[in-house]
Amino acid sequence: MDTELHREWVNGLRSGDQKAFTAIYKAYWYQMFQVVYRKTNEREVAEEIVQEIFTRLWKERSTLLITHLDRYLFTAVRYEVIDYLRSKTKTTALDDFFGELTEYRGTDTENTILYNDLKESIHRGLQELPMKSRDIFVKSRFEYWSVADISKHYQLSEKAVEYHLTKALKHMRFYLSEHIIIYLSALYLASVLL
Repeated sequence: MDTELHREWVNGLRSGDQKAFTAIYKAYWYQMFQVVYRKTNEREVAEEIVQEIFTRLWKERSTLLITHLDRYLFTAVRYEVIDYLRSKTKTTALDDFFGELTEYRGTDTENTILYNDLKESIHRGLQELPMKSRDIFVKSRFEYWSVADISKHYQLSEKAVEYHLTKALKHMRFYLSEHIIIYLSALYLASVLL
């Protein structure tokens, strides 16, 4: 498309011109939709992601630094699709973790009580962490994000992410130490007695 036209649209968008926004929407909506749909194979999801990008474009119009409109929009599409696919594959990472624990808890009442106590203790321990440390810990330990990905996501240095992880790990180790020992002892006894 014409670069001069794009500049006019972007300048109009920044100043709140709804006609410029509508022109951008009409020019790009379907192309963006096709890209998202090809990656997700879900029409509603594709529509929602594209709509969210345009909503954010309008809301943040005065602060956006857009030099190439098409690159900006399709980069937004790429990141939204990545976030969606990541969340879809890891939506219940914590539940998956507990699901794996379930395999080891056995069927007797004592193990069930110990398992439920451990699960509750993990939740309580996580709730005691500051929100950012808790989120970083969950992303690292349950959703398997790398330190680099976490630092990009939260716009923190890798050292800051490592600080939050160290702080969270120390807290969780201390918080869970008693429960882990009891739970592992019970598992060991159950395996010996079976």
